[in-house]
Amino acid sequence: MQVQKISKAVTSALAYLEASIEVYAKGDEKKVIQLTWHAASNLEYGLFLFTLIHHDETRRTSWKLPPSKQHKTEALLTSTQTLLQEATKSLKASDLKEAYKKTWLARGQLLRIHDFFEKK
Repeated sequence: MQVQKISKAVTSALAYLEASIEVYAKGDEKKVIQLTWHAASNLEYGLFLFTLIHHDETRRTSWKLPPSKQHKTEALLTSTQTLLQEATKSLKASDLKEAYKKTWLARGQLLRIHDFFEKK
């Protein structure tokens, strides 16, 4: 049951993210911020559910993306999209550890996007 909820949260986050990519192409940064916040919210819920399943595992210490030398919003959005697509595939394959990792990394990317917009 928890895995279905996680899958729904990740899928919903991916849908928000894909919508934000489309809106970004049209130049509406305000809407991009709203959509990425919705995506982040869904990922936080999904990560919470992952912790209920994997509460005994150590995580995050080795799950880091290299610092982004590019601060291009589009590049961050598409890399986050890729991570969520991989998380979805891992969930379908019942590879929960990999799905957890990809979801965690996608969340980090969304935080980078939010930081970028805040600094703008």
